[in-house]
Amino acid sequence: MLIRSKPNWVLPESAATDETYFLNRRELCKSIAAGSILAAVTPIVGASPAFAAKSDDPSAGLYPANRNDAYTLDRDITPEKITTTYNNFYEFGSHKNIWRAAQKLNTRPWEVTIDGMVEKEQKVDIDTLLKAMPLEERLYRHRCVEAWAIAVPWTGFPMKALIDFAKPSGGAKYVVMETFHDKKTAPGQRQFWYPWPYLEAITIEEAANELSMIGTGAYGKPMPKQNGAPLRLVVPWKYGFKQIKSVVRFHFTANRPKSFWEQIQPREYGFWANVNPEVDHPRWSQATERLLGTGKRVPTLLYNGYAEQVAGLYANMKGQRIFY
Repeated sequence: MLIRSKPNWVLPESAATDETYFLNRRELCKSIAAGSILAAVTPIVGASPAFAAKSDDPSAGLYPANRNDAYTLDRDITPEKITTTYNNFYEFGSHKNIWRAAQKLNTRPWEVTIDGMVEKEQKVDIDTLLKAMPLEERLYRHRCVEAWAIAVPWTGFPMKALIDFAKPSGGAKYVVMETFHDKKTAPGQRQFWYPWPYLEAITIEEAANELSMIGTGAYGKPMPKQNGAPLRLVVPWKYGFKQIKSVVRFHFTANRPKSFWEQIQPREYGFWANVNPEVDHPRWSQATERLLGTGKRVPTLLYNGYAEQVAGLYANMKGQRIFY
């Protein structure tokens, strides 16, 4: 008799890790007692080496990149230790404390495939790609669908630069991104009820928007593995589950795919996943969010505060479910 394990995405809201419990962990309390990290400091220093990207990363010399002051915040940057230890990365497990398991991810060698409706399909080494791209630092809000939020100094390059590099044809409407697939490295990928590998997509128009970014680093250093090294998507007006980590493929296509969470539970996780405080998740409110590291709950902003830059993308989409 085959006994099927209950998929672990079928959880009541009460089963989510409580922020208070997380913040009371002895190790984190010690770091908070040692002093807060100020948002104005760049690069941010003082984080334990256990939570930071290794200094022997081949791309370490590219950091810290110059900060683009067009992208600022109205809140303090979240302490690095919180951002790098409170993570969702289902490839390594469904709990928040996956940073240790994620260290098994080998980010060198790392090839990125660019294919589909492009001028020339190609594979490019990650370090070759990084040297070809205009790296900069931007301060962005990050909003999880679970109603917690952080503020991060991401380093990376505009996704428009990747589009220019790929040279898609005029018929390409979507950029489909795929993460690595390695069951030996990532125990979460042994869970057969998930449609591995993790797949996400955004439209060409969304990808070309000024806010869209391919993240390669954080806090003035190469991207930590648990945060999506060596490449991740950063689209700050969307919920975090759209922002795929550890990308190995960019596929340009005319057809809209079903993304990872859309395949698993389409009633709760849609394709667009734009932040809206007035549109609740089917199991909890999205009206407010918990700012990790502060104990504060604040009102959620439409498009996570980026409506001026992105609302026009959806002006002619009335009647479509664009907010979760």
